[in-house]
Amino acid sequence: MSDKRPNKLINEKSPYLLQHAYNPVNWYPWGEEAFAKAKAEDKPVFLSVGYSTCHWCHVMERESFEDVEVAEILNKHFVAIKVDREERPDIDHIYMEVCQAMTGRGGWPLTVVMTPEQKPFFVGTYFPKISREGYPGLMQLLTVLAEHWRENRQNVIAEMGEFHKVLSKQRFKIGHLSQATLDKAYENLAREFDAVNGGFGFAPKFPMPHQLFFLLRYYALTGKKQALVMVQTTLDAMSRGGIYDQLGFGFSRYSVDPEWHAPHFEKMLYDNALLAYAYIEAFEVTHEPRYQQIAEQIFTYLQRDMLDKTGTFYSAEDADSEGVEGKFYLWSRAEIIRLLGSDGELFADFYSATSQGNFETDANILYLTKQGFEEFALSHQVTPTELHGKLAAGREKLWQQREQRVHPHKDDKILLGWNALLIAVLAKGARVFDEPRYLELAEQTWQSLQTLLKRPDGRWLARYREGEAAYLAYLDDYAYLCWALIELYGASLDVDVIAEASQLAEQVLVLFGDQKHGGFFFYGQDGEKLLRRPKEYGDGALPSGNSVMAWCLAKLYRLTQQPQWKTELDKLLKEVPGEVADYPHGYSFLLQALLYQSQPPQQAIIAGWRRQDESEAMLKVCREKYAPFLDVILIDEQDRQKTEELFPQTLDYPLLDNQVTAYVCEDYQCQLPVHHKEELERILVTVSSRDK
Repeated sequence: MSDKRPNKLINEKSPYLLQHAYNPVNWYPWGEEAFAKAKAEDKPVFLSVGYSTCHWCHVMERESFEDVEVAEILNKHFVAIKVDREERPDIDHIYMEVCQAMTGRGGWPLTVVMTPEQKPFFVGTYFPKISREGYPGLMQLLTVLAEHWRENRQNVIAEMGEFHKVLSKQRFKIGHLSQATLDKAYENLAREFDAVNGGFGFAPKFPMPHQLFFLLRYYALTGKKQALVMVQTTLDAMSRGGIYDQLGFGFSRYSVDPEWHAPHFEKMLYDNALLAYAYIEAFEVTHEPRYQQIAEQIFTYLQRDMLDKTGTFYSAEDADSEGVEGKFYLWSRAEIIRLLGSDGELFADFYSATSQGNFETDANILYLTKQGFEEFALSHQVTPTELHGKLAAGREKLWQQREQRVHPHKDDKILLGWNALLIAVLAKGARVFDEPRYLELAEQTWQSLQTLLKRPDGRWLARYREGEAAYLAYLDDYAYLCWALIELYGASLDVDVIAEASQLAEQVLVLFGDQKHGGFFFYGQDGEKLLRRPKEYGDGALPSGNSVMAWCLAKLYRLTQQPQWKTELDKLLKEVPGEVADYPHGYSFLLQALLYQSQPPQQAIIAGWRRQDESEAMLKVCREKYAPFLDVILIDEQDRQKTEELFPQTLDYPLLDNQVTAYVCEDYQCQLPVHHKEELERILVTVSSRDK
């Protein structure tokens, strides 16, 4: 690097921007300086958006942005801006929406050419330096666009008008969501379901955990076993496939084939958090130990490889190491046999490693054989117990060997929203698995986020890295944090946590609320004023902030009985776009809120003492069954007044005969109070059976 001069990105904290700090392109970060320069020099802006673990972003950097000829054109005719989409999802959201609408596709790197007033007149994604394989070359493209800007300004203005129409398109509203919407979402998912390999649609296949959440709740409500089959088939296939790191645990971003064998190797914090949540819920429903095992392995991976000394979690791990995609994860069959000796061939056979390679020549991704475990043991003349031991020993030895390799780049920035998702899933795991250490880790992460990313005035910030907290947090950050606090309450039953969730929701109303139409904007009213202020309802790789807030508002209303939460929820649900009628499974997390709030309220209220054996026994009964429509409240007799203030309905549920007392209420009608866990279990079985 000594012979290269840094550009304006050198002072940034984003790992993605720093990756480009020594490019010959005169990159600027997004900000007034760059746009002022563009205006003063009458140049268009070349905007490139990506993230540090993005494989094709690396490719475009190597091919184009590290190239002196490309840099010469960019520096002469454009003002070049780099944006980390994970730090500035607001910018990415606006221009990605245009790209998808105008080109029919999206992805990263995102390439936008715009006026100094931030109005786009060209959008695309990846471009090589020279045209090839149907991709236009960046050199030629930049030359044409620069000439277009100089010689055909009127046409540029006309093209901006077309883009502006896309940005300003009005949503068609529907008045309400209904049971028919839920049924159609289920039917659409069933139609797209891959019954052989699990998942939905064709390759490439992305894990969509919130679709699985919806199917599990639909199963709980209707009893349709096919909904559960779709979930189990998908989770089983993914955990057996190469998309799952069979040695070090954790899931990759997606699979390029329908069988989940060949992953795109980058690992994202949010994918692993949401998938762990799905496996936990599958365990709740089925009590199959394999689902608990996968969820806990994900936790092991995250704590081992992604936990920062601050008590928060890093964002992602790259697909590439030493400039080669997947190199860290690949094995030759010969290497496996050399390392494992007499057990090497058995291990290689079980994990599908061939002499020719199942990925590239001589290179294998580890994924499970299609043979059943006992069938494989029989065919290899070992007992199932012996096979289990040999595979466990082999995995440990290969993992230790892999640790000596050059590791993929780690994006070590701390993102508020993604850490909030992990708090939610850790709290869920603590409750379902009855495992206090997960609750301790969730609470530790919550406390660390407050220290790192919460300003003294209470405003949350989105990103922390190397001592710097920056960027006003977005709707998704707040929504995920609200979800996390509600899950924390479910695990701890500490009423102070619900008080904090309520305060957070109040901030959401003020900062993001659309007072005219309902619902919530993506960035706050105190944020930078961009080309538009988007409002998103559809659920993609991550559930949208509006979807998650709908669920949070529904939960807060049921728990606290505060009418403002119901009012805001009703306004939000009336604002959903019309396409939900045709594509409801694209709004699967939003439909969770609809499923929940459309059911008669179900509550189990326990009057007793926190951490007292009889109270814990009652609470354990409530936690042992999958009951997505049941809310559990503990009235701690040592602090009953605080509970009654926050949950006013608990005034009517006293402790009787100085014994722990459980009340089960449905649609505000309560059964006779009980004092024994067996009686509570009997009542809850009756209540849950009426959901179907």
